[in-house]
Amino acid sequence: MADPGRPAAPDGGLAGLGVSQGRAAGPMIRMAPQPALPSPRQVADPAAETAAVVKALESVTADLRQRAANAARGTGGGATREGGGAAPGGGDAAQAGGGDAAEILDALAMIADDPMLREDAEAAVRDGLDAPHALDAAFTHHRETLAALGGYLAERAADLDDLKHRAVAACLGLPMPGIPAPGHPYVLVAEDLSPADTAGLGTDVVALVTEKGGPTSHTAILARGRGLPAVVACAGITALTDGTVISVDGKTGRIGVGLTDEAVAEVRRSDREERERLANSSGPGRTADGHPVKLLLNIGSAADLRPGAEGVGLFRTEFLFLDRKREPSFEEQVAAYTEVFARAGTVVVRTLDAGTDKPLPFLGLPPEPNPALGIRGLRVDRVLPAVLDTQLDAIAEAARATGADAWVMAPMVTTPAEAAGFARRARARGLTRVGAMVEVPAAALLADRLLAEVDFLSIGTNDLSQYTFAADRQHPGLADLLDPWQPALLKLIAACADAGRAAGKPVGVCGEAAGDPRLAPVLVGLGVTSLSMAAVCVPSVREELSQHTLEECRELAALAQ
Repeated sequence: MADPGRPAAPDGGLAGLGVSQGRAAGPMIRMAPQPALPSPRQVADPAAETAAVVKALESVTADLRQRAANAARGTGGGATREGGGAAPGGGDAAQAGGGDAAEILDALAMIADDPMLREDAEAAVRDGLDAPHALDAAFTHHRETLAALGGYLAERAADLDDLKHRAVAACLGLPMPGIPAPGHPYVLVAEDLSPADTAGLGTDVVALVTEKGGPTSHTAILARGRGLPAVVACAGITALTDGTVISVDGKTGRIGVGLTDEAVAEVRRSDREERERLANSSGPGRTADGHPVKLLLNIGSAADLRPGAEGVGLFRTEFLFLDRKREPSFEEQVAAYTEVFARAGTVVVRTLDAGTDKPLPFLGLPPEPNPALGIRGLRVDRVLPAVLDTQLDAIAEAARATGADAWVMAPMVTTPAEAAGFARRARARGLTRVGAMVEVPAAALLADRLLAEVDFLSIGTNDLSQYTFAADRQHPGLADLLDPWQPALLKLIAACADAGRAAGKPVGVCGEAAGDPRLAPVLVGLGVTSLSMAAVCVPSVREELSQHTLEECRELAALAQ
């Protein structure tokens, strides 16, 4: 069954995938273009060209690190809403998602500061290229290397394009391409947005619309974290003229075009009232007849903690590792976990989810022909078991020191044997609540056998969609296959929930689907016991669940499948 909450575009408007709830309206402005390379010139002073290369790369690195620091502090990296509205669920929108944004920007800064990249550019100068063309050649070479690896790493090649444009602009003395700054509120429109662009949005951006992208893209995840309405995969949006007044509905994906002043005022008024209403929402998750559904947070660090939820359902520990050339020590890990445990009470910790989309230099993993189907998640333990040992030791120590209710789960579990091996090692360290993530169909199909070995399951719908439909989760042309309303995905979720009910053990959803208020009643109707999401999504999910009885949720689930 198609998503009943996604109607066709109204007459004269456009439609895409709504990926971050809320409504906004204002003049649209398209993303600034990338710099054009000038004609090649004869190199008269190779030393000067080399110095220009180094200076450009250092400029890009410094800019990204400064923006990462601003995002971590909640300044300059977030977007506030028109009219100064607060993000639902506590905390302002400028702070929401700062942890994720800072880590993404830091990771990009590491790429720009890569000695191999610099050496390639310097070698290109020695071969006779001027500085801008040497930078272009070096980034192109690294991009081709990533593209040849396939899978998610091939998609990260787009990040190198963004960094190349920034470096070339710096070398030419041009403004870095990226977010416009017109001095008034506007809707940002782009073919696509890089992580650096999305993470560095200013306070005058009231909504995002991209022609490409999917429901689990960086744009979607960071927009949700900031409480910023966003629509992706919106065909034709970049053909509109700058200054066209449009409305954006991040829930339905509708884009209204050519609005009057009165229509703009109405959109803003209704959005403001809705946010004010949700800001007053509180309490545990419940259906209309009192059936409990835990509403939890997805976080990358203590900076992402917000009030209003019932704990943390996904603590992504890999962000502690992302910008490191060496593995974080036991003491560093204990300190990071303690900071979260001391403030959050119940925390579900995901052990290191490395590989594919999160290549970590310190692991030294060799290139793979298809990284998405290779050594990633728990499979890293096959080649480097000491990494998991240290992490489990640190989690256990932090739990003892704080007295927190610490649960631990492994990513990319595929077989009952893997689940059993992980459970033994975790329990040997005193961690009594041990689980497995369901991210591949094999795990969902054997959910009952996994639950014979572990205490709970957490369904990662982002990867489960990718592997179920053989559709890359970042591919702009396959967004419809990654829609969480796809019946095949819902049937796999139902199978896990049925296994949990039979075993008397909890089964939650921690993928981006958990934060969709329209889908939440369906997931509860399937038998899911908890939903973990970005903080900004909690109030609307809470309110939506409160409007349906458990029986009504079950009826919706039956219709959706």
